[in-house]
Amino acid sequence: MEVILDFLAGIQWWLWVLIFLFLVALRDIFFQKSHTISHNYPVVGHLRYWLESIGPEMRQYFVANNREELPFNRIERGWIYASAKKENNYEGFGTDRDIYSHQHIFIKNALMGYQIAENHPNKENPYFLPCAKVIGAYNKRRKPYRPSSVINISAMSFGSLSAAAVEAMNKGVEKCHAYHNTGEGGLSPYHKQGGDVVFHFGTGYFGVRSKNGNFSMEKMKILVDENPCIKAIEIKLSQGAKPGKGGVLPGAKITPEIAEIRGVEVGKDVLSPATHKAFSSIPELLNLIEDIAEQTGLPVGIKAAIGKLNQWEDLADLMKTTGKGPDFITIDGGEGGTGAAPPSFADHVSLPWVYGFASIYKLFKDRNLTERIVFIGSGKLGFPAKAAMAFAMGVDCINVAREAMMSIGCIQAQVCHTNRCPAGVATQSKWLQNGIDVPLKSDRLAQYFKTFRKEFLEITHASGYEHPCQFKMSDIQVNVDDDYLSADLEKVYGYKKSKVPFDSMQKLIDCEYLGGKMAIEAS
Repeated sequence: MEVILDFLAGIQWWLWVLIFLFLVALRDIFFQKSHTISHNYPVVGHLRYWLESIGPEMRQYFVANNREELPFNRIERGWIYASAKKENNYEGFGTDRDIYSHQHIFIKNALMGYQIAENHPNKENPYFLPCAKVIGAYNKRRKPYRPSSVINISAMSFGSLSAAAVEAMNKGVEKCHAYHNTGEGGLSPYHKQGGDVVFHFGTGYFGVRSKNGNFSMEKMKILVDENPCIKAIEIKLSQGAKPGKGGVLPGAKITPEIAEIRGVEVGKDVLSPATHKAFSSIPELLNLIEDIAEQTGLPVGIKAAIGKLNQWEDLADLMKTTGKGPDFITIDGGEGGTGAAPPSFADHVSLPWVYGFASIYKLFKDRNLTERIVFIGSGKLGFPAKAAMAFAMGVDCINVAREAMMSIGCIQAQVCHTNRCPAGVATQSKWLQNGIDVPLKSDRLAQYFKTFRKEFLEITHASGYEHPCQFKMSDIQVNVDDDYLSADLEKVYGYKKSKVPFDSMQKLIDCEYLGGKMAIEAS
């Protein structure tokens, strides 16, 4: 044995390297059958796969220019990061955008902007910007709700996001008086950290699921009674990332805790059905909405990505004839979001937000129903200029998902579906989650929302208005094409936004239904 050990010890290090490479070459040529490149070019073929693996990072950091990346370019990400950290988010020496490019947004400023009086609420609090409408007021729900913030967190489940990320977000919305949509993964302990909550459920009915996988009204009533933080309920019909496919949570991300909350098995992929069991027609959907509202007292709305309009027309017609219907409608853009989905769905199924929302708003406006509904937009709207466009088109609130993730550290690695998120945001790895400092990240999310609202208000005032709900479609102009270069939204989309009832910011802050701790502070 000593002779063998002495012989091995006498081998030079470079010879060990050659032996290792020789073994790799043997493996590539004679044993592995999966990779043609490795077989035909043993050893060196591995370099190709390694370079491919780091390609996204190389392009992001060294190749792509500031305005080139998708889904969010470097300038957009940088604005969110700087806003969340309360750093300088300005840009100097003029814009580097091509302002003649397709769909570039122009906001028409007034010759003399809106002047804030000394006793105006925004004089003391430049971040105060609540929703102009009360959710559930028209349908006389027992517990109507006015969101204290026009920007809120979109539906993202615990399971898709880490516990630390969800906790940071909920503590953040408490600090900035926004609301937090749970996503369809159920109400977790991390959603109950002080912020207002919109409980969201889809075809899996997680959190309100019976033993046979159906919707349970009894569990819904218990959930609402035991959790006063729930201010509204949202039924997911579809989402932008994968409309018509249902939810997908990879088994690698299902821990015992998630399994207990959702009522599923550890380590197995959770595929929510593509369609609901609780209803199969528009009248049945309307009945479910009314039943939930009656049993819980809360406003009830729906969320969907937009494609065909025939069933939307049926819904609007039924609302017109019965006087009933959802209290709010969340329109999700086909741009996709945090949900894992096949490229064919993410890239091609459902309309982008701006086209989808225009179609739906016009449909309801033609039936004089827009005043009954709070419209919520969701689809890369977490920037003040895009929000101004959305409000001019008829939106009352916006929800943000990926923007919120970036405010707490997401670097757009685009590996949300692999459980290897390097920022600890979209993973169940305890080690990766430990990188999230919850108090610090909650402050950053709150600051991002506050900065957004402050800049949005400044744009609103520059346009001559007190509140963004006053934006008209004629206030926003977009580039269309080379022959018809620029036009306002009214001409582009063929409708005129309904006027939103608005008196003053003071009336909003005095509202008894104002959400968050803002209501307590105002009283």
